[in-house]
Amino acid sequence: MTRPVRRRDALRGMGSLALLLGSGELAFGASIVAVRVWPAAEYTRVTIESDTALSQQHFMAENPSRLVIDIDGLELSPALRELVGKVRPDDPYIAGVRAGQNQPRVVRLVIDLKQPTAPQLFTLAPVAAYQYRLVFDLYPVHEQDPLLALIRDKEHAEQQAAQSVQDALGEFIGKVDKPAALPPSAHAPWPAPQQQTPAPLPPKLQHKIDRLIVVAIDPGHGGEDPGATGPSGLHEKDVVLAVALQLRDRINTLPNMRAMLTRDADYFVPLVDRVRKAQRVQADLFVSIHADAFISPQARGASVFALSQGGASSAAARWMANRENAADAIGGVNLKATDATVMRTLLDMSTTAQIRDSLKLGGEVLGQIGKVGRLHKGSVEQAGFAVLKAPDIPSILVESGFISNPEEEAKLRSPAYQAELVHALAIGIQRYFAKNPPLARSRQL
Repeated sequence: MTRPVRRRDALRGMGSLALLLGSGELAFGASIVAVRVWPAAEYTRVTIESDTALSQQHFMAENPSRLVIDIDGLELSPALRELVGKVRPDDPYIAGVRAGQNQPRVVRLVIDLKQPTAPQLFTLAPVAAYQYRLVFDLYPVHEQDPLLALIRDKEHAEQQAAQSVQDALGEFIGKVDKPAALPPSAHAPWPAPQQQTPAPLPPKLQHKIDRLIVVAIDPGHGGEDPGATGPSGLHEKDVVLAVALQLRDRINTLPNMRAMLTRDADYFVPLVDRVRKAQRVQADLFVSIHADAFISPQARGASVFALSQGGASSAAARWMANRENAADAIGGVNLKATDATVMRTLLDMSTTAQIRDSLKLGGEVLGQIGKVGRLHKGSVEQAGFAVLKAPDIPSILVESGFISNPEEEAKLRSPAYQAELVHALAIGIQRYFAKNPPLARSRQL
């Protein structure tokens, strides 16, 4: 008799608790933690984060083009309505979002589209600071050819440069036609322009670079994955993007060189896609830019890493590789849409020649970085970084400093230090190619 009595008492107690809470305070279904929209030219991501897993059904509708999503076990809430206001006018894919209670405990989202879209919808389990996430990735139906885009960008830059020369020449001729405006003591009709590009390499090295070189620059993390965060709140993803954009512009001013970014805005790119992008533009090298973090705020100094076929060169290198390789889990990868065969091919194949060339590249870059700041270690380290595993492209990962160190966080935020770092990276890359001339291409740019 004792057990039934206890069960009755427990049930009676639960009923009393329900009465005390009232019907409006009972938790039914999931609660929305946050909604986020990450627009980019490559794709737009929409994320709904909740305290329990959400399930959904979706379909495409036309005239006008829209994606309709029914989310089960959910009541329309102010947090969910925030999604409507998070769409930016310049979003390449989303024209607007509407939300409504389609059925009891079923919320319907209607995403109005600007262009034909191939959506991918998937869920993510809790990881790092995130709870459950429902993710909508909106990709274009026809993916842009990155090599063609690089060629067009190069042609546009050449046209702009030619126009600038014409404009300067026209202005110069106008000055010549007005001799009274010239200083009487001038020995030259026009002052020489200030040098804006890096100091040239010695001629005996520069002449060895005789074809267009493509440099893939990879700003780590992005979008849902902020990377490491400094004591004052500075995100790694923002620092490395700023450095990468400047490095791209710097490389594009160099003779016979062109840069491609794996991301040029704040959005997430899976590790395998970063490698694949470099291969699709036939990159001659791959430079991934990051900012260290460690459990101790005293850790400091820049580092350069190459791939290792065996074990890591140090416990710290192994720890760093594990942290960077976790980016896919944090950023959110649709595993169902990932070709396992392709992933294995890209991320499990490495060659002795690739690693040897990567170490040469790393040595040149490390030597230049050491001139502008402190080094964490005076040699190139090695570990199993997934993003360095393109079998045919020399690849390095640059940790530009410890963002977890207050002093180095301040340096990483500084435009002056970023400019010095960009200069060091550019010179290191130039020196590598001057000493290791690239082979002729089967497909010229």
